[in-house]
Amino acid sequence: MSVTAVIGLQWGDEAKGKIVDLLTDQHEVVCRYLGGNNAGHTVMFGGQTYKLSLLPAGILRRGVTSVIANGVVINPQALLAELARITSQGVEPGTLLISDCAHVIFPYHIVEEAGLEKARGAKAIGTTMRGIGTCYRDKIGRTHAIRLGDLYRPAMFRERLEEVIPQKRLIIQALDPSAEIPSVAEIYDEYMVYAERLRDHVTNTTAYLHRVLKQGKNLLFEGAQGSLLDIDHGTFPYVTSSNSSGCGIHAGSGVPERSIDRMIGVVKAYTTRVGGGPCPTELLDATGDHIREEGREYGTVTGRPRRCGWFDAVATGHGARVSGIDCIAIMLLDVLSKLDEVKICEAYEIHGERTTDFPSHIDDLAHARPIYKTLPGWKKDITGVRRLQDFPSQARQYIDCVAELLESSVGFVSIGPDREQTVIL
Repeated sequence: MSVTAVIGLQWGDEAKGKIVDLLTDQHEVVCRYLGGNNAGHTVMFGGQTYKLSLLPAGILRRGVTSVIANGVVINPQALLAELARITSQGVEPGTLLISDCAHVIFPYHIVEEAGLEKARGAKAIGTTMRGIGTCYRDKIGRTHAIRLGDLYRPAMFRERLEEVIPQKRLIIQALDPSAEIPSVAEIYDEYMVYAERLRDHVTNTTAYLHRVLKQGKNLLFEGAQGSLLDIDHGTFPYVTSSNSSGCGIHAGSGVPERSIDRMIGVVKAYTTRVGGGPCPTELLDATGDHIREEGREYGTVTGRPRRCGWFDAVATGHGARVSGIDCIAIMLLDVLSKLDEVKICEAYEIHGERTTDFPSHIDDLAHARPIYKTLPGWKKDITGVRRLQDFPSQARQYIDCVAELLESSVGFVSIGPDREQTVIL
């Protein structure tokens, strides 16, 4: 039996989907355990590009069971649209199981989130406006929370809507008097249709995953977003609303930590960030623009341009320690191939002091000045490399420096979008 987890160590968008896709052939079950349709994975193989958001990458394999566990928040409309999209691309989806304990996103969550962001003005967090944070807020607050399993008890579901919607209307109109949300009847009728279409997929996924472990099957956990967006261990308040580091696996799936054999930390060869919050190595110059265009750094879900900069080993090292990784996958190394020199942030200077500790307060991070290690560029096309020894010596030096600073071994190096453009060590 093998239980593996793939975790992003930066601010998300590390190309985790490619590593998950590569590993899926070795696993019988792939589990997504956090987030919602604010996350995005792009998987390329067989000349096709698949953009996934709620669905685990295992859905592209006929013989693999994909699990959306209890830690995910679900917009049923978005989930059904995603299933329809991959089917239209010629995919026969594998088995899909969805937790009856997963919380449901409703139209009022989206309207409420928009109102909150508007009220923050210049201090807006930069959410995807998909109601993820407000749904998680209701989950933690309990009073307004509705889980997927509740939709299969129609009388109870309607009663919950009659209780929640008037209260939501008061909150939303206090934020934005012009905002409107659908009526109880409209939401009830709409979501009853979704429930019926999803009925065959909804089950107790925690019990299922424990049966999988008992049967000795190979299980793969697919992380979403990145460790630096973790609600407890990330750059609060500019974070997501769930535990997006390795810490979230256990709460989001019900599988205990002791059951996981291998934690793979995925990193880009540089740094990107979307939305607000400090990013010490961000490059607001031609080099930053070059990295963005070479890496096609625009959001899978939102299309927003990402903020780009040099690799930040202080921030990424924090993500690695919190998630407890065994090895790293370095992604998009080819994006740096046209640069004369490359830099890695090995420490910060904060208020005149050098440190390699990632600050816990956002104000200290905002004052962090990156201290760089400068390395020569390789100025060669590496997209055809298939063995570590075939990389230019300068690229090898860069790989070794990243591994040394993160105190980890390297398991994968990606040098292009296709599955074959991955050196597996």
